[in-house]
Amino acid sequence: MKNIVEVSRVTKEYGGAGAYRALNDVSLTIHEGEFVGIMGSSGSGKTTLLHILSTIDGATAGNIHIDGRDITAMKEEEAAKFRRDKVGFVFQAYQLLDNMTVRDNIALPLSLNNVKASVILNGIDELTEILGIEEQLDKYPYELSGGQKQRAAICRALITSPKVVFADEPTGALDSKSASEVLECLKDINSRLGTTIIMVTHDAMAASYCDRILFLKDGRIHGEVDGDGDKQMLFANILNMLAVMGGSEHGRL
Repeated sequence: MKNIVEVSRVTKEYGGAGAYRALNDVSLTIHEGEFVGIMGSSGSGKTTLLHILSTIDGATAGNIHIDGRDITAMKEEEAAKFRRDKVGFVFQAYQLLDNMTVRDNIALPLSLNNVKASVILNGIDELTEILGIEEQLDKYPYELSGGQKQRAAICRALITSPKVVFADEPTGALDSKSASEVLECLKDINSRLGTTIIMVTHDAMAASYCDRILFLKDGRIHGEVDGDGDKQMLFANILNMLAVMGGSEHGRL
């Protein structure tokens, strides 16, 4: 199986050498088509890791390869193009534009790249059918429920056919029912389209949808839990790992 993400001895320091080390000698590998969760208590380094993997931030030391390219060697202009063409983002706060319809929000990344309208519309039709929001395309974001907004945001993240989708607490603002629906959509996208997904979450229930979960503590990989198709068992194993780590993450199922 192809490695889509390879992280080698990555360190991130803020405020100059030795001031504050958010990540400390982190190494990991993620296979193409995996759905990987990253968990850890506040200050563990999980969001910092996500930002560095997605080229939003840079590492102080170490190397990161995504789809065979060393992103740590990229200049800002090259990194911006890489983000636009190869990476998708899903955030807790949706980040949809309220003055644009759902269709136009989803189309925006391709419109900015001057992709043909027919190609954009075909992609929107396919994705919105998979995520169950095809009836919402002519509405505006403020007319949607939280779960519908997040599914629209997922469509927007996928419209460029990215190599990796990074999801930062994608269910953090949702109720339990909407959160489950969004997670089912992410799992379906991962399964049907083979999209690699890396998700940061505080929620053990959300993490139980993943194939594998990495646990960070004090800026280091503290351990991992692999799924075997049994979500209930994976959920229990996640809670056990959090207990061992002394974490206080949320558990719902």
